[in-house]
Amino acid sequence: MKTLSIASPLRLGQTWIKLAKKKAFARGSEIGLVLAAVLIGLAAGTAVSGMSFLSRSLHSLIFGITIDDWLSSSTIENQLVVLVAPIIGGILLGLVLYILARRRKRAIVDPIEANALYGGRISLTDSIIVAGQNLISNGFGASVGLEAGYTQLSAGLASKLGTKLNLRREDMRILVGCGAAGAIAAAFNAPLTGAFYAFELIIGTYSMVALAPVVVAAIIATFAARAFSGNSFIIEVGEIGVITPADYVPAIVLGAICAGVGILIMQGVAFVEELARKSSLPPYVRPALGGIVVGLLAMVTPQVLSAGHGALHLNLDSEAPAKILIGILLLKSLASAVSIGSGFRGGLFFASLFMGSLIGKIFGTPADFITTGTLTPTVLAVVGMSSLAVAIIGGPLTMTFLALEITADFPITALVLAAVITSSLVVRTTFGYSFATWRFHLRGESIRSAHDVGWIRNLTVEKLMRADVKCAKLGVPLAEFREAFPLGSAKRVILLDDQDRYAGLISLPDIYAEEAETARPRTQLADFVSHQNDFLLPQMNAKQAAEIFDHARAEALPVISNLIDRRVVGQLSEAHTLRRYSEELDRRRREAVGEV
Repeated sequence: MKTLSIASPLRLGQTWIKLAKKKAFARGSEIGLVLAAVLIGLAAGTAVSGMSFLSRSLHSLIFGITIDDWLSSSTIENQLVVLVAPIIGGILLGLVLYILARRRKRAIVDPIEANALYGGRISLTDSIIVAGQNLISNGFGASVGLEAGYTQLSAGLASKLGTKLNLRREDMRILVGCGAAGAIAAAFNAPLTGAFYAFELIIGTYSMVALAPVVVAAIIATFAARAFSGNSFIIEVGEIGVITPADYVPAIVLGAICAGVGILIMQGVAFVEELARKSSLPPYVRPALGGIVVGLLAMVTPQVLSAGHGALHLNLDSEAPAKILIGILLLKSLASAVSIGSGFRGGLFFASLFMGSLIGKIFGTPADFITTGTLTPTVLAVVGMSSLAVAIIGGPLTMTFLALEITADFPITALVLAAVITSSLVVRTTFGYSFATWRFHLRGESIRSAHDVGWIRNLTVEKLMRADVKCAKLGVPLAEFREAFPLGSAKRVILLDDQDRYAGLISLPDIYAEEAETARPRTQLADFVSHQNDFLLPQMNAKQAAEIFDHARAEALPVISNLIDRRVVGQLSEAHTLRRYSEELDRRRREAVGEV
């Protein structure tokens, strides 16, 4: 026993030393990040395969199809099941929401928000909850994809690993990008798509430091997912001949059309959500009502169910007339808006690809009048799916590489690039948001991308201010004030009223300059007061403080507790604020390019 009591602490100490060395290696080495990315890629590929298997198992169990069939392209004879399944899914999801509302008060953070505001920190528990909700929604037929669950769970696993390794803020953000890259790469068998999804949407920028780990995670996740599931997402476009300059005209027009449709879909989701809020129905009741609408639409055509993988291939291979395709597009758009707006958990990634392909095929008829005829409906469908996905999801290069990797056809990539740039430009200039950032806007958040702005919010006035301030009562006689504050004792003094609330600022040099003047002098402190309504609050960030300094044209301002009490708790100068802001900005820049 005595030997054990001595050896156990020794072994424990050795374990901690090894763990510390691993953490130091990961923090101080790009190779360490790459090795972490390998683990994240394996986890992401496994997570995607597992969720996909569970979803298709639910489809098989509930709707009576084989596990190898896609729900949205299946013929389901029992129409009662088609109607009831989304309703039951809504009820189950409502129960989950009811339990969560009673036990968890904080909002769930997604990867974009985590990288923008929280330095890449995501709760793994919350991520598992999101993945579970996504599975319920998709598994029971709601018109949402699994990509949101894939990305959330993979990013949550990556953030957990980064937390265990005690990584720096910028490295944490990169690992979250690795998780998202692995998830999208595994979902589409498209490592380049996954990598650029991470750069454009999750990390918010491209850097050499992030390149190796993100690409490695995407490749490993693709291999892992194919090892588990074996299937891949491929579109055959056939021979399209030589692309001429004239062919770019319909592609650009199609990109602009998809931008308009994307904006309408995003506003449609917001409209349904607003309608649900105004109805005063509890959030846990709304999914069941949304399930009724989805079920009724699915009775018209099962192509509105789930994400739409099968329906996309079905329509690419069919010669359906334009009016049928328009009907499917309208039904799918409505089903997706109702599903998301009523509270079903999921995303519009694949739904936007499916709807975009429909727009492309519908556009094929008028396109014949403005093209040489070399652009087949399938080619236009690929251009349309990429363009609508850019309008809703964002990421022009992401969707361009997706088109390249799922068609393995390079000539149409240039057409896709022209269309997605047009779509992205139209959306940014007329609407300004992607689907994710639009929902942040509706919640009151100001972020428009995953660019790291969290450090700005953390650099608050409370952290920057000085607490030792010189104060005086407003009613003190001028002579007494001069005696209490001789020239050179301070630059400025904060005045308080009879109830110790902030009343204004006095510049001490002005007091003594007035004393030397022979002209009509001012005789009381109130004559010298300035900036009575200019002040800072502790929770303001450095950027907001700088804007107030500029507006007030003040070198320093007091910090008050709140707008009601107006108790002075400190003082902050413009020079110190700008210096600290510049130092942090430079440090973040150096972190992003790997200089620190």
